[in-house]
Amino acid sequence: MQRYFVDKFDNGRFYLGGDDCHHIVKVMRMEPGDSIICTTNGRSAVCKIAEITGETVIADVVEWKDRTSELPVKVTIASGLPKGDKLEWVIQKGTEMGAHQFIPFAASRSVVKLDEKKQGKKAERWQKIAKEAAEQSHRGILPKVESSFTFQELLQVSKNYDFRLCAYEEESRAGETAVLSSTLQEVKTGHSILFVFGPEGGLSEAEVQLLKEHDFKLCGLGPRILRTETAPLYALAAVSYHLELMR
Repeated sequence: MQRYFVDKFDNGRFYLGGDDCHHIVKVMRMEPGDSIICTTNGRSAVCKIAEITGETVIADVVEWKDRTSELPVKVTIASGLPKGDKLEWVIQKGTEMGAHQFIPFAASRSVVKLDEKKQGKKAERWQKIAKEAAEQSHRGILPKVESSFTFQELLQVSKNYDFRLCAYEEESRAGETAVLSSTLQEVKTGHSILFVFGPEGGLSEAEVQLLKEHDFKLCGLGPRILRTETAPLYALAAVSYHLELMR
């Protein structure tokens, strides 16, 4: 059953417009009487299409669903801007794996540079990718994808998180294996975690020092050196295994 995130809900009815209306009518060829799932404010409902107008699909709630598909903690992935479509991959797969938020940031070794115009277009595309991935994976919450932050902006917002971790390849080379595991043992339901990952060239020593000064813990992600687009998925898988499967 197709799932859609819907902003407009009133008196037991969902109102879907824009791309969602086009997808329902033109792509899925649905008609009144067909069923869809609508999600709003973390709640999902099985709905039946009642009306289709030129620009709006109206769906009536049949049954609210109580089951949640969200991680028990809020995980934010902060990625140093990588080249090509790597960040799109991280957002798509990270959404499927339960990430709550994504923060792209300009690291000193980021090759990609975004001006204000490019940032706006990129952020719009990134958010659309997250929405489609959230619908496909039956998420209850639509992850927020921020516009590109500066490194200083990242340090400032880091104060809002319960736990702050930085995946640092030098820690992996040195054989560090305990920080991620010990941190996840401290995490409780409802806590927030900020993971920071460098771009292809990694984080500079100066950036790592600043992160440490802002109470980040450096952690290894196993004995292998992971690519910038692989490391966030490793971290999310570790969180899911520890907090969902093991419990």
